[in-house]
Amino acid sequence: MIKSKYKRILLKLSGEAISGNDGIIDFDFLDRIARTLIEAANSGVEVGVIFGAGNIWRGRSGGDMDRVTADRMGMLATVINSLAAKDAIIRAGGKAIVLTSTMMEPYAEYYTTDRAVEALTDGKIVIFAGGTGSPYFSTDTAGILRAIEIKADVFLLAKNIDGIYDSDPRLGAANFLETVSYGEMMSMNLKGIDLTASAMGSEFGPEAFAFKLEDTDDILRAISGESRGTAITK
Repeated sequence: MIKSKYKRILLKLSGEAISGNDGIIDFDFLDRIARTLIEAANSGVEVGVIFGAGNIWRGRSGGDMDRVTADRMGMLATVINSLAAKDAIIRAGGKAIVLTSTMMEPYAEYYTTDRAVEALTDGKIVIFAGGTGSPYFSTDTAGILRAIEIKADVFLLAKNIDGIYDSDPRLGAANFLETVSYGEMMSMNLKGIDLTASAMGSEFGPEAFAFKLEDTDDILRAISGESRGTAITK
């Protein structure tokens, strides 16, 4: 059992976070993520999850394709990741539901806020798929939107670096930011989350927390408030 800092969370996992070296999905790592999410749920945390789809397809990968079509392909790719995660959770003995932004029965149920909150309070891990359902919006934006709608206490961003810096640390000296506001993210043109997501967070909240995902225990540390990372405030 973990001691959580939050009652209700929304966790953003990139597609790259679950990608395998020789395949689209690292199923062993996804199974470990599933067990971690179940542990959090069994500790009384209401867990929402949203996946990116960079392991399969990004809208901007479409080259000369029509951007709307390319983005729709990306939204469908998030459904694939979400269904794989649901399967992993159920196989590990947990309860999960996939809610999609557009109607996709029989593969998943259609998202409504009431349906999501009901599932969360019932102890199910709720996986939000299909992005916002509209092109030109990233899964960062879909994640902050769902976090606002379900009144999550925090939007947790699992990343490949340990937080947000004032410049790209891969390109030279950069200062780590323990705390930054959504407004500062926009004014400094920081890339921790995209501009639209920052604008929504600035107006509506909730707070976010960006941390590095190396192992699934990093998720538990973030939920417990014991992880190194950057707090993004309203």
